[in-house]
Amino acid sequence: MPLAGISVHFTWIDWLVLFGYLGLCTWIGHRMSGTQATIRDFFLGGRSLPWPAVSGSIIATEISGVTFIGVPGMLFAMEGNFTYLQWAIGSILARFVVAKYLVPLYYEQEIYSPYDYMGRRLGRGAKSVATVLFTAGSILGQSVRVLVAAIPLKVVTGMPIETSILIIGVFAIGWTLMGGMRTVIWTDVLQFAIFALGGVIALVWIVGSLQGGWGEFWETARGFGRTKLLDFTPGFRAELQFTFWVAIIAVPFQNLTSFGVDQLNAQRMFCCRNARDASKALVFSCFGQILTLLMLLVGAALFVHYHVHPFNADEAALVKAGGETIAGSKVLLPGEHDYVFPMWIVTVLPTGISGLLLAGVFAASISSLDSILAALSQTTLSMMYHPEDRTDEELEGLNLVWKSRLLVIFWGVALTGFTLLLNVAKEGIPILPLAFGMTSYTVGPLLGIMACAMLGRGSIRGLALGAAVSFLLVALIRADFWVLWGKAGLPLAWLAPLHTFDPVALAEGKPVPLWCYAWAWPVTSVVTFLFGFLLAPRHTVGRAKVSTKMM
Repeated sequence: MPLAGISVHFTWIDWLVLFGYLGLCTWIGHRMSGTQATIRDFFLGGRSLPWPAVSGSIIATEISGVTFIGVPGMLFAMEGNFTYLQWAIGSILARFVVAKYLVPLYYEQEIYSPYDYMGRRLGRGAKSVATVLFTAGSILGQSVRVLVAAIPLKVVTGMPIETSILIIGVFAIGWTLMGGMRTVIWTDVLQFAIFALGGVIALVWIVGSLQGGWGEFWETARGFGRTKLLDFTPGFRAELQFTFWVAIIAVPFQNLTSFGVDQLNAQRMFCCRNARDASKALVFSCFGQILTLLMLLVGAALFVHYHVHPFNADEAALVKAGGETIAGSKVLLPGEHDYVFPMWIVTVLPTGISGLLLAGVFAASISSLDSILAALSQTTLSMMYHPEDRTDEELEGLNLVWKSRLLVIFWGVALTGFTLLLNVAKEGIPILPLAFGMTSYTVGPLLGIMACAMLGRGSIRGLALGAAVSFLLVALIRADFWVLWGKAGLPLAWLAPLHTFDPVALAEGKPVPLWCYAWAWPVTSVVTFLFGFLLAPRHTVGRAKVSTKMM
């Protein structure tokens, strides 16, 4: 791959801007870190952060490099269009539900995560099961975010992608240790701003370079079907992941978990002064969908740009352009389109601006990783010491802040290692579906446990069994696990009778799923809930530690 032909466009001035921006983020994170005397300071920011900052942090975490890089690339690829935006319907609906029903429950007691709430409702066993599921989902999903940032770094520097991953991991550990959730949230606000600025710059720059301006941009994109927004096609096949039915039925389940049960986002709401502020932060984060629309427009603009200005030899080789030909310009094959936007950034934008945009992607990946490090550290510590059930005097004697920092280092090393493993397995798999698909293993089980907790009834054994069954169901329709299986040299032929993978591709040792992974979200939620609820003794409703408000 001729990286040298692309990386030469990234000059020393771009490097200066990139490191200057990272230095600015580090300085602001340090200035806003405050004191870290207790785990309440470290994990909750002292519950004193303003809700607009928390809302911006939620948006930045949701967008991250996955949207900034993956969404434009997805639309650029063959048959890409605006149908992904339909998912905003389910996402917005879920946020309002979480803000109205879950946030008030969380603020009734001094707890640090949704899993503390589950533990008080169903017992510590439920808390442990949920924590294990969250940990597994975090390792799977957040590793993709790191990988997304390593892609443009590889393009602009030419250095091995493994080196980029290691650099991101080291910075993320340092940022988290520096100021806990305060640093995480305020650096997220910076990433939100730079993403919005970068998207606007890219869109205006591309459209402004077209002879026909906005008219040419829209007519060309529409002429090739890139502006299609609604898709009412029924079905469960893999190619039907971005349909209206998935958006209104399956996506709400995923987002109820993401914003209400997954500690990655929930920990931000816990940093607000009260439940009212936390609810406002979550509801106003709906405006983050505007950034998704912006990046879809960037993707359409990139398609038009390379339609007018076909790839040169270096660019075509980098992205492995092939397949359908449009006016002499090759359209990208699936799995190779994630290089397009960063390639455009360094080859078209002026020196300095390209450095700023790539610095934003780099910093966002660090910010995403430090967010999950804080969350994993908190949930692991909580499962070991249960600080929500201890007095201040007991907590002071345990020296939990020091132990939290050790856990940050541990999880930073673990996540970096898994990302390196994921890089080996990702060949030919588009980034955006990979990011969402990885979460399919744990989204449903976590929501099922939360439903049992809200009802005050659930069998720990039943919930664990439901989660295990759910994992197997997802594995049978997702290629991720079997890609690793195949790369380990293990046989795949026995999967053929299950009819969940394309038989021709499977015969070639390439598991290509036939069914859309998004439907696993509601199915596994219901499966886990039914196992937990129906296997529970009837007398378990209502635990002693539950306040009368919750009953």
